[in-house]
Amino acid sequence: MKLTVVGGGSTYTPELVDGFARLRDTLPVSELVLVDPAADRLELVGGLARRIFAKQGHAGRVITTSDLDAGIEGADAVLLQLRVGGQAARNEDETWPLECGCVGQETTGAGGLAKALRTVPVVLDIAERVRRTNPDAWIIDFTNPVGIVTRALLSHGHKAVGLCNVAIGFQRRFAAMLGVTPEEVSLDHVGLNHLTWERAVRVNGEDMLPKLLAEHLDELSEDLILPADVVRELGVVPSYYLRYYYAHDAVVKELLTKPSRAAEVAALEKELLDMYADPKLDEKPALLEKRGGAYYSEAAVALASSLLNNTGDVQVVNTLNNGTFPFLADDAVIEVPATVGAEGTTPEPVAPLEPSYAGLVAHVTAYEELALEAAVKGGSERVFRALLAHPLVGQISLAQELTDKLLAHNKAYLPWAR
Repeated sequence: MKLTVVGGGSTYTPELVDGFARLRDTLPVSELVLVDPAADRLELVGGLARRIFAKQGHAGRVITTSDLDAGIEGADAVLLQLRVGGQAARNEDETWPLECGCVGQETTGAGGLAKALRTVPVVLDIAERVRRTNPDAWIIDFTNPVGIVTRALLSHGHKAVGLCNVAIGFQRRFAAMLGVTPEEVSLDHVGLNHLTWERAVRVNGEDMLPKLLAEHLDELSEDLILPADVVRELGVVPSYYLRYYYAHDAVVKELLTKPSRAAEVAALEKELLDMYADPKLDEKPALLEKRGGAYYSEAAVALASSLLNNTGDVQVVNTLNNGTFPFLADDAVIEVPATVGAEGTTPEPVAPLEPSYAGLVAHVTAYEELALEAAVKGGSERVFRALLAHPLVGQISLAQELTDKLLAHNKAYLPWAR
């Protein structure tokens, strides 16, 4: 089995490689190709990947290349984990919205739109080359904003599934709190990418969420950076990203007082790459946990295995709505448990979404549809319309100010904006 990782020079990659090595019985990879235009980073990451495979007795080959077409040829699955513009562009996404009193974040709000505008055209080009070179290959997207990028891929007819590590992170966290194995925990995980709620946590059919909220409320609220009384009142566990909506103004004040996450990650990446250069390092370093992406490897292995081996098991993925939430269009992309097999993903039936969640889901979905249109077609007026539709913007003067700043900071990546 051949797997290709586009963005293979990412400091995330050793997490993924470690998963491929440990879970080789689930996903027997004979050839792992890491594709990245940054040759210096790619060789450091590739060298560590080979040492991880060797230490764990994995017989697969690790190949590094900057040639995308060569890298994807013959691949059974292509994983996308790229970042157009790198941490420098992310740093801008996280800073200029703050000048307008809006949250600066790489997937939420105006910064998330900027990332989508830069990313969608690149991803669609890659996907089209995958289709020409190897039309049977599955595309697994881990590139943010996952919901918009996955919708772009699916709307253009590609064999694609979106993947996020939020659900598997909650599954692992809840399992540890309950003293059970992760495999025993199933989630009623509903919403959109980075806009989800855990409505139930089932172990052997019994909902353990009330127990979790009763016994671990302070711990959970600390993880979510939301007041315990808010989590208690909600009666569900929202994803971390909901704080950008539930406590927007407080988050803006907080972000104005500290370095951007991009600056923190850039410093971490430098330290990690120095570690990767050590020829004696043959395992993922503990420092990688601070980089983010926890359990990404387990989620990616499980999804690729299900798609390629037609297992028909249930996993949380980003997929077409197709009537799951009746108030959304069928071609909207949602994040829910779905049956996964060789034919793709089919959302599991879910209980109706409560009004307190449904309104925000509908609002953000409308924004995502406009964001995708702006990313595919370009035009400052489309950017403005997307921002005006975003629940964290919604005012004409603010949307125009954010549009002007977004275009000024992204001209290098948006030919139509120059």
